[in-house]
Amino acid sequence: MMDSLASLKEKVLAGRQITREEALALAEMPLEELCAAADEIRRFFCGDKFDLCTIVNGKSGKCSENCKYCAQSASYHTAVETYPLLDTEALLEQAQYNQSRGVHRYSIVTSGRNLNAQEVSQACGSIRKIKESLDISICVSFGLLEEADFQKLRKAGASRVHNNLEASAGYFPQVCTTHTQQDKIRSIEAARKAGMEVCSGGIMGLGESMEDRIDLAITLRELQIKSVPVNMLNPIPGTPYENNPRLTEEDMCRIVAIFRFLLPDAFIRLAGGRGLMEDQGRRCFCSGANAAITGDMLTTSGITIQRDLEILKELGYQVQIP
Repeated sequence: MMDSLASLKEKVLAGRQITREEALALAEMPLEELCAAADEIRRFFCGDKFDLCTIVNGKSGKCSENCKYCAQSASYHTAVETYPLLDTEALLEQAQYNQSRGVHRYSIVTSGRNLNAQEVSQACGSIRKIKESLDISICVSFGLLEEADFQKLRKAGASRVHNNLEASAGYFPQVCTTHTQQDKIRSIEAARKAGMEVCSGGIMGLGESMEDRIDLAITLRELQIKSVPVNMLNPIPGTPYENNPRLTEEDMCRIVAIFRFLLPDAFIRLAGGRGLMEDQGRRCFCSGANAAITGDMLTTSGITIQRDLEILKELGYQVQIP
């Protein structure tokens, strides 16, 4: 089995893609050796660069979509705060705070199927003001927008669009029925046509199988996604997944390692749920992950920027400035 692991590692290092069957074989490999091999692949393709970003919950609650993991869905009874799109002053203040602490990528995330035309216009105004005031990269997660909307956002100064696929194509209908994964892919393609970079990944612990996780990674590979959030489900009371068992740190290390084999040159980003890990993701950062969301998550507590910077320095990473 170890010979098989070594051969798959060498295959990836030689610039060749592993197959679905080979990725499934990795799920049975000894964890410590698998993680070490994944970290070697990460160093070969990405060096010690680390991509750190922060997010702000720019519009919260009352979402029309029924994603089963989400506290912001109007379909479920949760304790999430609700408010409309934040004004420019609030968004700028948060961006200034993050940059002053050494994080130079800032993502504005909003609830709902998509922002309407008036909200897109308002967001563009806020983004222009932030870009005039700060040297910071801006990402947006505004739902299922069209190419014309993305063009406006790019011209305002946003450079990257976030739109998670969440799960494999086969499992997605178990997660959400108010939109499809193909809707998401169409929006991703529209963002690309508008000249935007794309960030897309998924949530682990929704009840999916290892096959589903690998299928998701392969779809991301086919879409040539280079920024891949890997979220761990935080089962939120009031949502249909409130009783889902939490994944372990070992589960997440194995998932991250397999994603690294499938996506060797991507920034694999620990995102939601990292605060549930006792080691705050340290083992995953030695298993192929080389990016993270820091600070507060959307509806759950995150990890402080200062603590993250300390961990990354201890591990020998260099936080890059986009």
